[in-house]
Amino acid sequence: MERRQKVLDYLDRTGIPYEYYEHPEAPTIEIARQYWHDDGSKHCKNLFFRNHKGNRHYLVVFDCDRQLAIHDLEHRLRQGKLSFASEQRMERYLGLRPGSVSPFGLINDLENHVHLFLDQTLRDQPALSFHPNDNTATVVIRHGAFLQFLESCGNSYEFIELY
Repeated sequence: MERRQKVLDYLDRTGIPYEYYEHPEAPTIEIARQYWHDDGSKHCKNLFFRNHKGNRHYLVVFDCDRQLAIHDLEHRLRQGKLSFASEQRMERYLGLRPGSVSPFGLINDLENHVHLFLDQTLRDQPALSFHPNDNTATVVIRHGAFLQFLESCGNSYEFIELY
């Protein structure tokens, strides 16, 4: 609840509009599907990676209905060998736990260490949906407001072709 409130407070403080609803715990896309509202937003899958040396971290966001192979992702991102970041790294850089990863974790990355890769197909979506750093709720945010959020965080990000 505290993590969720921090996101909602941040969005309110920065004047970023959003919609919000609560639901039972949903740590996976498969579980979350049963709670999603028919609101016209694209629900996203969010994966947190580290490079081979462990000195760079990447949040990868894409359409939840698509699948990505890590080998293909390594080729597309051109960041060398990737592996999933540990729970400790997730907590350190994004202030998150597994099952609640989302771009809203960037509010906890005060050093702007994490680079965000977003699939280019998300540009065409009128709204996106993410957990607000807590998997018992969903935030729906219009595309323009989401870009405003990213700018306010200050992390580097780019839209690329992931598949």
